[in-house]
Amino acid sequence: MANEASFQPDLYQGTAGYYDRFRLSYPDTMLTDLSCRTSPSGRGRLLDLACGTGQLAFPLRGRFADVSAVDAEFDMTQVIRAKAAAAPDAAHVRAVTAKAEELDMEAGSVELIVIGNAFHRLRRDLVAQRALTWLEPGGCLALCWSTSPWSGPLDWQQAFGSLLRRWQKALGATSRIPPGAERQRHADPDQDVLSRAGFAPVERHQFTVEHRWTIDELAGHVRSTSFLPPSVLAGRAPEFDVDLMTELGPYATDGHLTETVSFAYDLARKPAAETD
Repeated sequence: MANEASFQPDLYQGTAGYYDRFRLSYPDTMLTDLSCRTSPSGRGRLLDLACGTGQLAFPLRGRFADVSAVDAEFDMTQVIRAKAAAAPDAAHVRAVTAKAEELDMEAGSVELIVIGNAFHRLRRDLVAQRALTWLEPGGCLALCWSTSPWSGPLDWQQAFGSLLRRWQKALGATSRIPPGAERQRHADPDQDVLSRAGFAPVERHQFTVEHRWTIDELAGHVRSTSFLPPSVLAGRAPEFDVDLMTELGPYATDGHLTETVSFAYDLARKPAAETD
């Protein structure tokens, strides 16, 4: 078991509005597939851990009688509450401001737990063990993922990644992500963490979607991140936007940059019953 990287608790402070507007939705094909494989009863509870502004809680809410959307950032859960109040069929979506590691949840009370693009930021062994306890026998944990627009092979994505690294360095923000975090995760993969906790073997299911970005949307997406949020860009945000337009504008066609986004979920199941 590798030592877990320690992320600062307030990395997403001030990002909630950008997060809700500019993070890509998980595709319907993926959520339908997840529902088919987990077979919610319609009477159970969904737990969305490190939920952001509800990118999983809201589209899945119709399959559950109770939805708990949990995030450590108060700004995120405030958005959840506002969205739930505005939607006529979301009265059962409950926002909880808490760290996943400290959440108080009744044992055996949850049908499905989802974690979107966040398991690597949690104390994985502890959260996996607690998740197994919260799940009812046969219940599932789904780690949901999507790729980032600056991490792909296209020329504009490579230019985007270089620009972001340059700005991180210029703003002294390179240490916001713990050094060696990705290396630690490779040394102790999520699948091994879940297996140690007692989950059945993990299945991965992958999906791809073509998406067209405007450069303004990419600027908003950057502000939703933990490494260049509004608090870090601060007074240099207008300069960043100009630099982004200058760098990516030549790659745009009809004002858009197109990529193939990869989505996936890793599905782990709690054993249905104890064996003698």
